[in-house]
Formats: sequence, C-alpha cells, structure tokens
Amino acid sequence: MKMKRKLCVAVWGMSLLTACSIPKAGAPEWFENAVETSGRQLLYMAEQLENVPDTACFPRSVKEDGSYRLENAKDWTSGFYPGSMWLAYDLTGDEALAKEARTYTNRLEDIQYYTGNHDIGFMMFCSYGHALRLKPESKDKQILVNSSESLCARFSPEVGLIRSWDFGDWSYPVIIDNMMNLEMLFWASEQTGNSKYRDIAIAHADKTLKNHFREDMTSYHVVSYSVPSGKVESKGTFQGYSDSSAWARGQAWGVYGYTMCYRFTKNPVYLEAAHKIVRFIMNNRPSEKDYIPYWDYNAPDIPNAPRDASAAAVTASALLELNGYTDDKKLSDDYTEYAESILKQLSSPEYLAKDKENKGFILLHSVGSFPHNSEVDVPLNYADYYYLEALKRYKELKKFC
Repeated sequence: MKMKRKLCVAVWGMSLLTACSIPKAGAPEWFENAVETSGRQLLYMAEQLENVPDTACFPRSVKEDGSYRLENAKDWTSGFYPGSMWLAYDLTGDEALAKEARTYTNRLEDIQYYTGNHDIGFMMFCSYGHALRLKPESKDKQILVNSSESLCARFSPEVGLIRSWDFGDWSYPVIIDNMMNLEMLFWASEQTGNSKYRDIAIAHADKTLKNHFREDMTSYHVVSYSVPSGKVESKGTFQGYSDSSAWARGQAWGVYGYTMCYRFTKNPVYLEAAHKIVRFIMNNRPSEKDYIPYWDYNAPDIPNAPRDASAAAVTASALLELNGYTDDKKLSDDYTEYAESILKQLSSPEYLAKDKENKGFILLHSVGSFPHNSEVDVPLNYADYYYLEALKRYKELKKFC
C-alpha cells in the first residue's frame, strides 16, 4: 500500500523535526491544557527529586504509601522520564525541560554496554533517541549504536529471537513487549549501513507474528521456546488475567510494534497485522464513548476492573502513525477519530492530574501487573511518555504549528 500522506510523527527513522513553540491559535483548548499541564508536572517532579542520589533517581510510579517508586538506570522504565521531558520540550519549547531531559539522559550513558535487559530499546532510544533528534551532542549517536550491539547480544540465531527475561522457569521466554525494542535496531541499520541490526529485528518480528497471536489477533504475553531447537514449548501470560486472555497493554504493544516495523520495511504482512490487532481493540472498547481499556479485555470483574491508561496512550500513538499507511480515507479517518477520542478522554479531569498533584506524574489510572498486585491504579512513567508522543503526533497531523 502507498502512504496516503506523509505523517510528521515523532520518530527517528524519518526526517528530523525541530522543536515547535507552544501550540499556536487553532489548537483545541483540551490540547493546550494537556501540553501545559504536562510540562509543569514534569518540572515539578524534577524539583521534588533534586536531591535524590543519581544511583536511584528515575521516577517510575508511586508506592502505596504515597512516596515515589524510584529505580536505578538498569530498570526497564529508566528511559521514559527523560524521554517524556524531551517530548514535552518539543511540544512547548521550554528550555528548562530540555535541561532536565539532558541531565537524566546522561545518567543512562553506561547502559549502552548493558546486556542484562531486553528493554534497552525503551531505556536508550526513548532517551538518547530524542536527545539526538532535538539537541544532539557528539557522543549520542555512538551511544545508541553501542546500545543496539548490546541488544543484539540477546539474540539467538538458533532460536531466531531476542530473549526477553532471565528469570523464571521458561527455557527461552519472549514477551510481546519486546516488539517495541526493535525500533532502535532498525534505526541502527539505517545509520550505520550494517544490515545485522535490521536482520535481527525482522527475524524477531516474523517469529513473534507466527507464534504470539491467536486467530482473532489477541496476543499471548509470553511464548517460551526450547533451546536450541527454537520450537515453541509454552504459550501463556505473566501480567495478564489468564493464559487465554487478551492483556490490554500487550495488544497495544502489538499494534504499535507492527506499525513501526512496517515503517522501516514496508512489508505488507506487518501492516495487515497492525490493522487486525487494532480492529480487535476498537471493537472491544468498554462502551461506545469510552476508550480506555480495562487492564485485561477478559478481566472477570468488568465493569469494576481497573483501567489501564498506559495501554490507551500506546494505542493512540500507534493509531496516529497507522492512519497514514492506508489509501482508505474512511479507515484513516476512523483511526484518527479513535486516537483523538483516547487523547480527549486521557486529557479530561478523570485521567489528567492536577498541577502539583500525583507526585508530578501526568496521567492517573494505569496498571503495571495486576496478578502480582504491583502498580495497580497508579501513575506510570511509560503512560506519560506515550501520552506525550501521541500528543506530538496529533499536533503534527493537525498542523497546529
């Protein structure tokens, strides 16, 4: 399929975009309020964390006692707070955000050589990727190339996939979340001319598509493989309701991941997968005018189950890219309208934090891992990150600046 139009999305595999000033006249009031609130919240959080030691300074969530859940650089979420500040800077032009973003980004520098986490794409591309795009320093590009090498170290040619976790009883676990980390590998191939990174990304995407999805394009969370044969040994969940359920954030990772893979490869198989996954999401929303999914589409206590704003934010961002990859105007408009509806709902008082509340996080009501009673109905830094990315993509689509 040909692109219906060029979409100026906040990605690094496409042309670099300069930071825009605060949204000009024409932006809806809800959007301006969302952007302004986000910037203030992130700077407020930076003030609260000013004296926190660098060894554990990355705000991930809020604990039950109301204090920050802080993590060190090796946590899979460490790149989202600096990434959020880069995105907020891009939306507002506020140099104070750029200064804090660079400070937190530089605290991740040693992670470029870390091979103990498959989420190094989240950690480094969501931080250094924006730094390189907006206010590059001489070392940024090489740091990302080195990070890509570290991610490749977790790839097994025999299995044909990047290993996700190093814990548990699985032989070789691969989670749907890992699709998101492939973006850095595609970028590295484009930047270096080395096809290795791209080849690994494609191998991982292909085998994940083959084994992770059911007929209705709902996704298993964890698929484990035998070593060295690479044959599937189990399919199940870790953070979802059950092995046969549709974990909401898993569905969001899937549609985002295959939309991104299509951007780099133009493989129609990936595009069709993204369309099918999002069709399930749109057809299974809570109600006609409610766009924030329950934490699992099969949660037994619906409609009283917790919502997951993070899944909604990831979906909105994905849709604002996917809508540009179809010649079907109605379908494209449907995707835009759905993403806009998500963003409006997330920007309402029900989900958008008030100034200097929510410990400086932007969004309320996300779920980390319900089965483990971990981060249930709390703010999450990755919900904020993908919310801001979606706002940026929406702004560029609507041409507010």
